[in-house]
Amino acid sequence: MTHTMKRRTAIASVAAALAARATPSLADDSTLLAGAKAEGTLTWYSAQLDAAVSEEVGHTFTNSHPGVNVGVIRTTGQVAYQRLMMDIKNHTPNCDVFSATDISHLPILKERGEIAEYTPANAGALLPPFQAVSDPGFSYITNASRYFIIYNKDKVKPEDVPQSWPDFLNPRWNGRVATGHPAFSGCTGTWAVGIRKLYGWDYFEKLAKNNPRVGRSAVDPTTLINAGECLVGVGAANNVYASIDKGNPLGVVYPTDGLVMCVTPSGIPAHAPHPNAARLFLDWMLSPEYNHLLARDGGDPIIAGIDPRPGMPPLSSVKVIPLTIAEIRKGIPEIIDSWRDTFGS
Repeated sequence: MTHTMKRRTAIASVAAALAARATPSLADDSTLLAGAKAEGTLTWYSAQLDAAVSEEVGHTFTNSHPGVNVGVIRTTGQVAYQRLMMDIKNHTPNCDVFSATDISHLPILKERGEIAEYTPANAGALLPPFQAVSDPGFSYITNASRYFIIYNKDKVKPEDVPQSWPDFLNPRWNGRVATGHPAFSGCTGTWAVGIRKLYGWDYFEKLAKNNPRVGRSAVDPTTLINAGECLVGVGAANNVYASIDKGNPLGVVYPTDGLVMCVTPSGIPAHAPHPNAARLFLDWMLSPEYNHLLARDGGDPIIAGIDPRPGMPPLSSVKVIPLTIAEIRKGIPEIIDSWRDTFGS
């Protein structure tokens, strides 16, 4: 199979290939570490994780690599990408590591010559399906999260809990459905591409008649449902399970018609001002320590040898809407235009 064919493998294949194998240890690169310490810092444009977890990730990295601090710039995926593009346009490099939520951003940057070549020491530990949608030598999957149905357990009767995406169209949920916005959140865009693939744009035209609450980030539905301002919505596993751990009344449904996997990459901009620290950080994002953080909050581990969060069903046992990188790259811009026409924002 050619490299191009591998990268176009359906993202849903993640569900079928999470087979454990030994995890190689990270290389002890004293030269890279010395260079990173001399630089002293790096700036991370983070969209894959929420603000609190992004800050925790930065602190954990620094604790493991004293003398190398992480400046976290956390925004939604599309905003982070536009910020990086503005940096590039103005020749004012600020970003050292870019973590997208729209998997198509890294190929676009590579085509423009704006991603540095680098192979992390632990790249071989990536599970096969994540290797298939990475771009070896340029960008690597560093986050994978399930997008499914969530609801407020205190306010929704068990018999009324939605079981599939069309259940959001029931008039009982008028004004009580929460989503993110594809123009801001790359993963919300990916979810919308998946739902359109199943049901066409007619689904969203019907949803609009139910007056959903449209936030920006994929985190917003969790916040609205916890507060009881909405009752059902689209949830991201790596945010939802962490919220449940805090005692919030969230229920999770794996939809009968399929969840969407948001599988997202990181890379080093070509003109990163702190290239050694950036390489060290990208190395660490493929380490067991980072992956344990992902798994703790409900993200799917991306490297071998890391168990998923206890109680989460294995991906091999749930239905996933298959999407390719090509479908996402073409679909998200179309979704954004159609969304604004349909929802008026």
